[in-house]
Amino acid sequence: MFRSKKISSKINWIDIQSIDALTIAVESSESSAVLLFKHSTRCSISTLAKSRIEMHWNNQLQLKPYLIDVLRNRDVSNQIADYFNVRHESPQALVIISMKCKGSFSHNSIEMQKIEAIIGS
Repeated sequence: MFRSKKISSKINWIDIQSIDALTIAVESSESSAVLLFKHSTRCSISTLAKSRIEMHWNNQLQLKPYLIDVLRNRDVSNQIADYFNVRHESPQALVIISMKCKGSFSHNSIEMQKIEAIIGS
């Protein structure tokens, strides 16, 4: 009677599970902007942030979406922090263009409008 409807994701997340896969993702930002979303499956704020991205996702964007499970792939998450000189946070969304971090958002500041503004600039 009170079943919640699960909203299906409009995003085909590309899972990053290794440093090699991260390297490939970052290098691909030379031809198309990349979204690195660091997600913790144990964190309700992370789940909410991921849902907000999925709800407002625009498939017309020239943006490749990558997902990093920080619990299973902490080494990848740490490498992102080191390479882009950003503080590790979860949830965290980084916009990568031409192998440079053009925007980093965490927790409740993760919004598609902000991500789109960076890509459009």
